[in-house]
Amino acid sequence: MSQENVELARRSIDAINRCDLDAYLALVDDAVEGVSALAPIEGEHHGHDGIRRWWDTVFDTWPDFTVEVVELRSVEDLTLGTVRLSGHGAGSDIPSEWMLWSVARWRQGKCVWWGNFRTRAEALEAAGLSE
Repeated sequence: MSQENVELARRSIDAINRCDLDAYLALVDDAVEGVSALAPIEGEHHGHDGIRRWWDTVFDTWPDFTVEVVELRSVEDLTLGTVRLSGHGAGSDIPSEWMLWSVARWRQGKCVWWGNFRTRAEALEAAGLSE
């Protein structure tokens, strides 16, 4: 199961990099909960409607947004990874690049919860894991 979850996570990242919202939504549960790194500003994202709003915000801000996997592993029903995000600002073309810790919980082949965090400690705490 754990290798299957890693493959599902890679497929979801590939869908983001292809800007294929339908393929991404096919990998997430209808009641998915998402916590972006900007959650203090945006709030959390619930269900497919919330994911669509998150997606629109990301691609409206960085039309060439991409995710590069630095590390990705499975822990029980979770995938935990370090990702490099990049894109150019829509209005300014200014390049942006940042690293985040990404966690996703998988159930029956679908993501039911995901979160992106600024530190490993925040990611582990949100996932209920410890160092």
